[in-house]
Amino acid sequence: MTLEVAIRHRLGDFTLDAAFTSAGRVTALFGRSGAGKTSLVNIIGGLVRPDAGRIVVDGETLVDTSRGIFTPKHRRRLGYIFQDARLFPHLSVRGNLLYGQWFNARGDKAPKLDGIVALLGLEALLARRPSALSGGEKQRVAIGRALLANPRLLLMDEPLAALDDARKAEILPYLERLRDEARVPIVYVSHSVAEVARLASIIVALEHGTVSAIGPVGEVMGRLDFLPVAGPAEAGAVLDAVVAGHDDALGITRLETAAGLLSVARLDLPAGARLRARIRARDVMIATQALTGVSALNLLPGRIVEVAEQGRGVFELAVEVRGQRILALVTRKSVQDLGLAPGREVTAVIKSVALDGMGAVAGR
Repeated sequence: MTLEVAIRHRLGDFTLDAAFTSAGRVTALFGRSGAGKTSLVNIIGGLVRPDAGRIVVDGETLVDTSRGIFTPKHRRRLGYIFQDARLFPHLSVRGNLLYGQWFNARGDKAPKLDGIVALLGLEALLARRPSALSGGEKQRVAIGRALLANPRLLLMDEPLAALDDARKAEILPYLERLRDEARVPIVYVSHSVAEVARLASIIVALEHGTVSAIGPVGEVMGRLDFLPVAGPAEAGAVLDAVVAGHDDALGITRLETAAGLLSVARLDLPAGARLRARIRARDVMIATQALTGVSALNLLPGRIVEVAEQGRGVFELAVEVRGQRILALVTRKSVQDLGLAPGREVTAVIKSVALDGMGAVAGR
């Protein structure tokens, strides 16, 4: 499925002027608060009529202001998951799920209740009322209700924003299963680099109402100009990886990536599992000489291909390692003292523990 968006809309002093095309299974609308993410997804969903522009989903024109086309939201066959689950408090989980089927006009082509319940792990919850559910459970029910309406596109507006870290960790594997098994394309709105790195195939970065970058997640996050959007604490590279094996005695998992083998703290994943490794720029050190007696297990030799000053004496480097880009944050003093410039052969030094945790190593 292909989503084409080219719209212009004014909201008070804010102007949204965004255009992109995506055929990704999960398209992330990413940016800081106020960038226009929610406004854009509301326009795609038909909750807001844009001043001008065009929206096409899978070849069908939903909006074209030049031709007077505006398909009402109830005829777009789009599912919408909000930050809060918005379940019916008087209905059980089963009743909330079945409500979604009332909006399906495709009969036997619709997803089956049992399949959606199994996909989202809702078997033990069917008789409960929403008041007896955790935040993560409520969101899983909301997703199931939307899927049972048989949408051709699922819109998710910061679905984890209201959850604490424990509930986010609970629901993320279900979102991965949704991405991989349900086969429903998703537009996922988020300001979380960790969520986008874990779930998305295509990222659309928004700044001040315009698209500043679009492309595969690994490619966009490897760009130096993405740091101001992601923020210095979260900017970094994303590498596709496969679990090559484990050393249980040492508590280590080895990941095979195009940049080389990475050692990380033991993961509860089988050999051969495919995932993503996110290496934050702040966790990478740069060495210009051979290292010995160092605790870091990941030493990746490469060549500096780009250097950019990010302000306040901080520089970001892009190091090419076997065709992959690893990012690093360093001081102006390090740049000057070590002669860090494009073309310089260096080693990217990455601690194994820096790759541990939800945001660092995550499912593809």
